[in-house]
Amino acid sequence: MSIVVTGATGQLGRLAVESLLDRGIPARQVVATGRDTSKLADFEARGVDVRRMEFDDLASIKAAFTDANKVLFISGSEVGQRVEQHRNVVDAAVSAEVELLAYTSIPNADNTRLLLAAEHRATEGYIRESGLPFAFLRNSWYLENYTGRLADALATGVVTGAAGNGLISAATRADYAAAAATVIADDGLAGNVYELGGDQAFTMTEFGEEITRQTGKTVIYQDLSIDDYVATFVGLGIPDVAAKVYADADAGIARGELYVPSGDLSRLIGRPTTSLAQALATTLAR
Repeated sequence: MSIVVTGATGQLGRLAVESLLDRGIPARQVVATGRDTSKLADFEARGVDVRRMEFDDLASIKAAFTDANKVLFISGSEVGQRVEQHRNVVDAAVSAEVELLAYTSIPNADNTRLLLAAEHRATEGYIRESGLPFAFLRNSWYLENYTGRLADALATGVVTGAAGNGLISAATRADYAAAAATVIADDGLAGNVYELGGDQAFTMTEFGEEITRQTGKTVIYQDLSIDDYVATFVGLGIPDVAAKVYADADAGIARGELYVPSGDLSRLIGRPTTSLAQALATTLAR
């Protein structure tokens, strides 16, 4: 058996490879792929099969999928280019006749209004049309999106957004990676769609309150209009199109589209998901 992980040079992909190894999958049966294989030298030293692969290069994908039994398809990061890139991956998987293609998507990809969902929805549709055995891993937001804002929050006493009182079912990348490893390594999970999110959802107001509780420094949440939030991103040098996509994510939170109460994630990993409080404590300890 060989399991290919795309995007293994990225944060989620690296953790997925680690999770497969932690599960006892022999290193020689794990194929870690990426554009810059020098970033995978540590895996190669441990016996992992390292192969170069670029989403824009169909030949490289087909070569990376040689003798593949299963593919963990970590979605690409180049928003606006992913439909064609993802089609290349699916086409290569069809050529390789893989037994399972597990794709990382977005919550409620069928009907969410999030701008980020369009490419995921198109990819899911193409995978279904391909006839491949598949599983969809519809990941909610990363807790790292929030713990990464801790330094600024402590410096200013404010976190901003446009999420209103919407609940966010965020979990750590490590939690999502562990779930992905379960789905791609175990048998009999083809055809399943997993809505994945943290067990303990929180609002942005609660995010500020938890920072305050753990640090003793008052941090409040300032809710902005979407237009003002877009302007905030633009003021940071982010292009207008990207700023609108980022702000739209908060609009989705306000509508409840990042609240995922399914419990699928904790069931897959066999334990409670990492909470916001735990993630903040870990970040502060560093």
